[in-house]
Amino acid sequence: MSDGTVVLAGATILDATGADPYAGSSVLVDDGHIRAIGEVSSPGATVVDLDGLTLLPGLIEAHAHHGIVEVHDADRTPLAVLAARIVANLGRTLQEGFTTSREMGGLDGGFAQAIAEGVVSGPRLFPSGPLLCTTAGHGDLGPSYLPHSAHSHDRVPGLVQNGRPVDGPDAVRRAAREAFRHGATQLKMCISGGVVSLTDRMEDVQFSVDEMRAAVEEAESRHTYVAAHAHNTDAIRRGLEAGIRSFEHGTFLDAPTAELMAERGAVLVPTLTVLVRWLADPGDVPVSSRDRIASSLTAMQQAVRLAVEHRITMGSGSDLVGAVQQGRADEIVHKAALIGAMEAIISATRTNAAIIGWGDRLGTVEVGKIADLIAGDGDPLADPAVLADPRRIVLVMQDGRIVRDLR
Repeated sequence: MSDGTVVLAGATILDATGADPYAGSSVLVDDGHIRAIGEVSSPGATVVDLDGLTLLPGLIEAHAHHGIVEVHDADRTPLAVLAARIVANLGRTLQEGFTTSREMGGLDGGFAQAIAEGVVSGPRLFPSGPLLCTTAGHGDLGPSYLPHSAHSHDRVPGLVQNGRPVDGPDAVRRAAREAFRHGATQLKMCISGGVVSLTDRMEDVQFSVDEMRAAVEEAESRHTYVAAHAHNTDAIRRGLEAGIRSFEHGTFLDAPTAELMAERGAVLVPTLTVLVRWLADPGDVPVSSRDRIASSLTAMQQAVRLAVEHRITMGSGSDLVGAVQQGRADEIVHKAALIGAMEAIISATRTNAAIIGWGDRLGTVEVGKIADLIAGDGDPLADPAVLADPRRIVLVMQDGRIVRDLR
């Protein structure tokens, strides 16, 4: 539901197309879309004065875990509290300027429906459904002495279903179909070990090519794709063979694998923020996993540089977890230090829009696009931290409706 006809006036526009920012133009918003940019006039329109601010597209989060809100003692947390924390994090994400989010494992599709209906405040949500993993692989976090079904706190139908251990192509195929039944818009698989895995190593490869291909076929039959948690190159190469197109983390990417990804048109979504935070405060990380953090951060920074060198399409994701998830745009700040502010901002706007399949509708300030827009107090090209400070996100517009206004 839009706020009718609105003219956003006075801002410097950073349109995320790669062009330099420009001033002296207004943006006409009507029926939830950008209708004109320049010297616009619309009698009766609401004029919003953004003098001194920078207007950008709404930010897009490509690797969120809105449903992982309890790391410790989750089995003793009431489900109502879990649900309330999820809703709070969704609202916080929108208020920080992220108008769209790709949920990468667990959150039920009902939350996307609730947001679309206006029942819950949050980013436009693209859920992946239950995270598909192998038995004893990354995502299989239940107690080793209990069957999967006994570890229930993260598998609450209609609320959240995080790790879903499946083995064999037929089991993967069934789980993929069930994920779509739960409202998934794409699938998520864990094809390598992880930083916080309890029963594997980061260099381990999980799922066979046939198992991965079963998920890819199911996704393609619904005109969508598979995104894969993958830290090591063996996993990425196996995923490429199976037809996977989006790789998350890519921590230990090397030049030959980067070249292969570029040839296949695959995308990379690094997640620097969670590693930076764990390095500063590893409190939520199992003791057995803490020695992986520093080396992973250094390697992922190099992976980002390799991706740029080989012209790999690179998105932006924070990978945050926990009861209070905030500061998602720190990812832009960390990436800007490696590749420059403009490219970091584009990765979280235009590129992420393309990754989720909405490049024709979101991600830039252009006529015809959905009016997801934010205004920041400062110049994010000179100081990307403007976007990471919620106090400086002065205005947020989603679908042509102003949902935050600190003027």
